[in-house]
Amino acid sequence: MINKYDHIFIAGHNGLVGSSVLRKFRQKGFTNLITVNKDKLNLRDTTKVKKFFKNKKVDYMVIAAARAGGIMANLKNQKNFFIENVEIQNSLLQLALEKKIKRTIFLGTSCIYPKFSKTPIKEEYLLTGKLEKTNQCYAIAKISGIKLCETLYEDHNLNTICLMPTNVYGYNDNFDKDNGHVIPAMITKILQAKQKKIEKLKLFGTGKPLREFIHSDDLADAILFCLNLNKIKLKKMFKNKLPILNIGTKDELTIKSLSKLISKLIGYSGIIQFDRNFPDGTFRKNLDTTKINNLGWYPKIKLKEGLKKVIETRIS
Repeated sequence: MINKYDHIFIAGHNGLVGSSVLRKFRQKGFTNLITVNKDKLNLRDTTKVKKFFKNKKVDYMVIAAARAGGIMANLKNQKNFFIENVEIQNSLLQLALEKKIKRTIFLGTSCIYPKFSKTPIKEEYLLTGKLEKTNQCYAIAKISGIKLCETLYEDHNLNTICLMPTNVYGYNDNFDKDNGHVIPAMITKILQAKQKKIEKLKLFGTGKPLREFIHSDDLADAILFCLNLNKIKLKKMFKNKLPILNIGTKDELTIKSLSKLISKLIGYSGIIQFDRNFPDGTFRKNLDTTKINNLGWYPKIKLKEGLKKVIETRIS
């Protein structure tokens, strides 16, 4: 079990999830949190990472560093999404092995699962079918990270837990209207439509896909929970195999319903239309969270409450 004086490296502390993790740990009184900015250390460079941490103590690590984005960003940057994520993962997992880090949290994504998985999606469905083409490079990069974790866990006894969160949103998101994930991009578009008094607003896709969302603060809470999980309890549940845990909320809604909810919270009364010339992605990918729930973790932030707070930060 971690204590407040352990040295914890939060990789990607400036990003959506990493910033929530950093904030959560500070609130809980952790005093030896290790962070480093991109301009000081390129996490893709294994040699530089090894040199930077040579004389530094690291007890635990959270790998929240990643190249990520919405459906259009994925389509436009498949090469970079693949290469950058693989390099970051390889570099940091080698560090975990060399430093004999007590426990590493590897963050994946729900898009690792096949496009036509039976829902709710269980962790066991990984690699049982074809991926959604719009984000397959990002998904394959993350799958390669899981497989490296698996090898290090089985062959080198490296204590690693892989978390597969559903769609994440929060305060420190990328609110670019074209390249951001669905919630931040939608918030930006609807806010601008209200400010510019645009009567009709077009959003990407058909509006029909179902999505499940989790606030980054809830995910940070799950990460802290997993860092504290009893090793014997985990081995019993997973029968000495790499622990892979879905992190979700069990609540889902259509993209169209999401747009109505955000419009209501913003106070936009215009007409929202959907542009079918843009892809929808996977139709449905809600997660089965039985395993993490059986271990004792549940989300706390309801979508409407979380969206309201995020929107308030954008308006203020």
